[in-house]
Amino acid sequence: MDAFGRAAMLGLVLGLLWGIGCSLAIMYSIYLAGYRKAIKDSLKSVKPMRFTQAFDKIQARRAKAKAKAASAPK
Repeated sequence: MDAFGRAAMLGLVLGLLWGIGCSLAIMYSIYLAGYRKAIKDSLKSVKPMRFTQAFDKIQARRAKAKAKAASAPK
């Protein structure tokens, strides 16, 4: 019975690690595909609406942070 318990625990650990590794590999491939799409969109001459909205939001956040830093006491 003791040998079965050790084998079961080993199988559980290896199975869990294998499952987590496969999940991370899938998430990484999805991330890379999205990143590649974003790079392609940024290089187009006519930018998509979503890209321009995100860019405007980033610019506004940077301007707000810059104004906050300038008004902070030294």
